[in-house]
Amino acid sequence: MEFVFSSTFELAAAIRDCKISAVEALDAHLGQIDAHNQAVNAVISLDREGARSQAEKADAALTRGDALGPLHGVPFTLKDTHETAGVKTTVGFPPFAHYVARQDSPVVTRLRAAGGVLMAKTNVATMLSDWQSNNPLFGRTSNPWNLQRTVGGSSGGAAAALCSGMTPFDVGSDMQASIRLPAAFCGVYGLKPTEHRVSLAGAFPDPGGAARSVRLMSCLGPLARSVEDLSLIYQIIAGPDGRDTDLAPVPVGDMPKLDPRTLRIAFAPSFPAFPVAGDISAAVENLARQLQRAGAVIEEAKLPKLDLHDDLEQGGALIGMMLEAAQPEPLEEPTPVSRWFEVLARRDRSILAWDRFFENHDALLCPVAMTTAFPHCEPGALIEVDGKEQSYWMLPAYGAVFNYSGHPALSMPCGLDSAGLPVGLQLVGKRWSEAQLLGIARAIEPLTGGFRRPPAY
Repeated sequence: MEFVFSSTFELAAAIRDCKISAVEALDAHLGQIDAHNQAVNAVISLDREGARSQAEKADAALTRGDALGPLHGVPFTLKDTHETAGVKTTVGFPPFAHYVARQDSPVVTRLRAAGGVLMAKTNVATMLSDWQSNNPLFGRTSNPWNLQRTVGGSSGGAAAALCSGMTPFDVGSDMQASIRLPAAFCGVYGLKPTEHRVSLAGAFPDPGGAARSVRLMSCLGPLARSVEDLSLIYQIIAGPDGRDTDLAPVPVGDMPKLDPRTLRIAFAPSFPAFPVAGDISAAVENLARQLQRAGAVIEEAKLPKLDLHDDLEQGGALIGMMLEAAQPEPLEEPTPVSRWFEVLARRDRSILAWDRFFENHDALLCPVAMTTAFPHCEPGALIEVDGKEQSYWMLPAYGAVFNYSGHPALSMPCGLDSAGLPVGLQLVGKRWSEAQLLGIARAIEPLTGGFRRPPAY
């Protein structure tokens, strides 16, 4: 068994059954990092000594016969946004270059309590503000499938580390497709849960103890190499935590085992006036046909009558107002509070329209992005899609629609395009229905081929 490409479930079982020790599992992943990270530049702030100490304690606990958590002895990485005691949290921003939090965020606390061994952080876009992962502290992350291409952002280091065998799972953040876009570009799985499902406390470095301003649209969620692993990590990190008061006390639930013949799936090869590569829209249509042959009820989606471009604009306005509130000095002309409520009312209309859509469909199958991994470029440069130049700012559009509405959405790998790059498709479900959505993804997984190991790794 080659442990660096095993699933989190398999790795945890191997440690529990003494087929491999936690220290050996850690060393295997550190060896993969040493072999490939110089070229890929996915892993940063590596804590070898701290991780080894944790792994040794995990092995000692197993020898004593102590009760084990579901991640006992499993090494993992985290996107460089989570506050972690003893490990720097920088978001690639020079003023935070040496910041170490006094305590773990709730997500980190839960992963450690489950037995996980934190090895390192993974690289991001500066302040999580771009769809490529590059910053002045740690440089640029490259795609293991083609080093001349981007991994996406802002959770790009997480996706690259996963697909190259450097970590079995990671937890990213997603305000505008920042989990799903890198997952699609690197051929792994990524889940954006329903808004207010996973604690945002400690989800961004806060040296000054400022009031939390980002309270909408942003979500934390797992990246992994299988649906089963997504579900495992999601169940560990989801739910009320005593620090984030916005979290809903909705049961998390177990992922059901579903028969494709029971599914009602709508599919959309594209959204109105959203560009998309032909290979991606064809992948949506091909998977829809396969699902129909498998017995699912499939129909081309009659999307809600919404101006999706306006949704994106209004979502951007919400983000801008939250960031405005986070400024250390008051602005001379701050946005009026009345404008905030106007934008929220506009958002409510879109949320309810999508809620009505999902009354008749178990899930929506659609693109994650307009393109597969594109060549490294300057932020804002035009992106070529099937020979036509498209706006850089449309890169997260298919995913950001569901940050605006708050619905859960995941990215799943679905083969390769004509250039040999991973194609990621998006599956979207009802709010608060992550377990069902993951069950649907698991039922579909055999039809997609699942994760593929990139050449040379």
